[in-house]
This record gives sequence, structure tokens and C-alpha cells, in this order.
Amino acid sequence: MFSMQRREFLRIAGLTTAAVGCEHAWGATKVEVPRFPSGNLPWQETWDSALKLLAGNVKTVPKYDKPMLMEGAVYPGAWMECGPLEALVYAQLRRYVPQGEGQPDPLAVARAEHMAFFAVQKEDGQIPSSDKLSGETGFGQIQMVVPIAATAWELAQMTHDHELLETAYSACSRWDTWLRRYRDTRKTGLVEGFCTYDTGHDNSPRWQGIPNRCPDSDARKCPPIATMPRLCPDLSATVYGARKALAAMAGALGKKNEAAKWEQDAETIRRLIIEKLYSPEDAAFFDLDAKGEFVKVRGDLITRVMGEHVLKLDIAGDRKIFNDVWERQLHNPKAFWAPFPFPSIAMDDPAFVRPIPRNSWGGASQALTALRVPRWMEHYGKKAEMRQLMTAWMTAIVKSGEPGGPGEFRQQMDPLTGEFTKKDPSGYSPAALVYLDFVQRLAKG
Repeated sequence: MFSMQRREFLRIAGLTTAAVGCEHAWGATKVEVPRFPSGNLPWQETWDSALKLLAGNVKTVPKYDKPMLMEGAVYPGAWMECGPLEALVYAQLRRYVPQGEGQPDPLAVARAEHMAFFAVQKEDGQIPSSDKLSGETGFGQIQMVVPIAATAWELAQMTHDHELLETAYSACSRWDTWLRRYRDTRKTGLVEGFCTYDTGHDNSPRWQGIPNRCPDSDARKCPPIATMPRLCPDLSATVYGARKALAAMAGALGKKNEAAKWEQDAETIRRLIIEKLYSPEDAAFFDLDAKGEFVKVRGDLITRVMGEHVLKLDIAGDRKIFNDVWERQLHNPKAFWAPFPFPSIAMDDPAFVRPIPRNSWGGASQALTALRVPRWMEHYGKKAEMRQLMTAWMTAIVKSGEPGGPGEFRQQMDPLTGEFTKKDPSGYSPAALVYLDFVQRLAKG
């Protein structure tokens, strides 16, 4: 029975692989190396430094015995909002990663990154927001962005891993049930935000006056504030993307009726996001508070809505919304299209924070936002603009180190100057992945 299911999964997944670039001997391992934009030594040195950083950030947490990728720098653990995507990108870069003795394969790291979150899922269906080296698992906020269901599905297609597929389908189905039960208290069909950390927007004016965590560090509890809970477009988009992935997983598992139901539920929340959380006069998506008022802070949550392809270009109304958002917000040099995109708050928004402090989603361009760019820009026909963004980020990273030396890997930078915030140490996995991923994408042409 298992072999029949697996054959059907492989037939549906139907992945092909292709290698590009050249092989390069590095120690005892041959790996591919892409063409660099410049023959200057810092480009190669920064590449090597990024690979070594990521290898050093692969560690084992107390509650799961297989190595996974840590966030790095001042973040000793993995967070659901970003860890699974980071590990997936690492796996996609596998052909460039040297395999030293005892070094786990990036595919195994990516698998562990997902299975670790599923392993500590609560009986009621809640997946933790974080899994840390200290042994702590976070349940005080939901903190999700790129759906773990989507990254698990993409990884299962890469690896033809039937156990991962089944585990992810079960775990993410239960997580969806938890979100419906505890994060739709107003029964709108959308997903509610209870605290700042729900969206990972630390120190953002979007959440000004709202606690970082939920009361009693319990993500089921909303603080007793008159404007809470909020309907959040990015959290709702995450659920939309997860339901699309669950539909695909159900189809691969031969669960046709369940696949159809997931598709229906996905379309329902997609339409609600557009109907309830988009402001045509502003060409932007906003939170809607408990009093029925938009929280009009224009932030990178717009890119998160795009990241899950909520807007469909084959629908005239959606296409108009995308074009308006693109021209008035995302590609507007006064708003989000900075020399080093995308700022976490529009530069012409009154809430934009200057000067930029550390760990600030109040204006800084964040490596996490850059890492998510390939999930939507090319999909929406913005390949040339994506190349421009990737070039800007690569150049900024190469220049961020000591003169003549390799670049460093930090969380955020000034969107106007490309200067990275250096209050925290280098060692941030998302920035290293941004550099590696963008270099190899541009090398492909």
C-alpha cells in the first residue's frame, strides 16, 4: 500500500532538476560555484563566508535530536515565521554547499526544521512560534509569515519524502483547526492578531500601544483592549497560502474530497482579505481593528499578502488592485521602492522611524523581507525589478565588512543608504541566505 501511494505522489510531484555553473574543489568536496558579478575577491570571500556561517548555525535543539538551521546572530533558535523557509532555501542551494565530515546534508537540515516544529505541536493543534537552543518552545504568540504548510509541501516535492508529506498534512490541518477556533473570535472568516509578536513585527508602529506577547504567554488570549483583536491581512494571507498547500498535499495523498474542501476554504479567505482589508483610496492593505477602523500604517505586510499570491492577475478586479498597489506603494520611490527595498514602513508614511534602531520593523529594510521576494515578484511579472533589488542587496552585503574583506551578515539596513545596523553581531542566517540565493539567481540570467 505504501509503495502505491508513494509512486502516485512521485507521479504528481514530477520534479526535474538541473544544474548550472561550474564545479569547484573545496577541500574534499566538489561543489558548484556560480558566476560572480565582479572578479573582485570580496565577492568570492563573501560567498565562502556565508556558507561557513550557515554551517556553523546548524545545531541541535534539546527537544529534537536532528540538526536544524538556527536564526543566528542574537537569535539562538528557529522561529516558525522564517525558519522553515530559511531551511528550504538552504536545501535549494544544496549543490553549492560543501559537505564536510559530519556536516548534515541541507536536505536533512530542512527536513528536521519542519519535523521539529511538528514534533512539539500541542494536542490541541497549536504549533509553537519558536524552538530555541535553551529548550524553550514559544506558545505566547502565533508568529507566522510564510506558511509552514507551503514550505513543507515544496520540500516534499524536492525530496519525494512520503513520511514528511503525511506528517505535514496532518500537523498543518490541525494547526488550521486551531487558528479557526482561537483566532477567529469575531467569526469573520479572517485571522486575528492579538499581539505584536504574532506578525514578528518587533518595534513596529503598526502595533504601537499593543503588548508584545499575549496575556500569560498564551496565544489563545487576547489583551483586554477596546481595539483588539484585529483582522490582519498578512496573517490571513498566511492561512490562504497554507490552505492552498494543504489542497495540493491532499491531492498528492489521493484525498480528492479534502483537496476540494481546502481549495474552497482558501478561496473564501482570499476573497475576504480583498473585500475587508484593502483600502482602495490608499492602495494598501491594513489591519482592521475591533471598532471597524483601519490601522493606517503602510507596512511591509503588503509584500506578505503578495507573497501568498492573494491577488490573481487573471481576475480584472484583482489585476487593478495589484497595479494600484505596485504603482502607488511597492514601486513608488517615495514609499517602498527605496534604493535598497523594501523598507518595513513606507518612507513617506508619518510613522516611518528615524533614526533606525536595532531590530526595528519601523522602517529598516529587513533581510527576511528580501529573502521572501522570490516568492512573489517574478510571479507578478516583476523580474527586472527583482533583479534590481537583488543586485542592491548583494552589493550592500559585500560592502558591509571591513575594507577589502568579505561582507558581513546582519539583520537590517537603512533603505536609503544600504548601511547595515551594526549594534548586533554578524552571523544572521537570513542575510547569508539572501546573498547566496541572489548571487546564484543572477548568475542564471
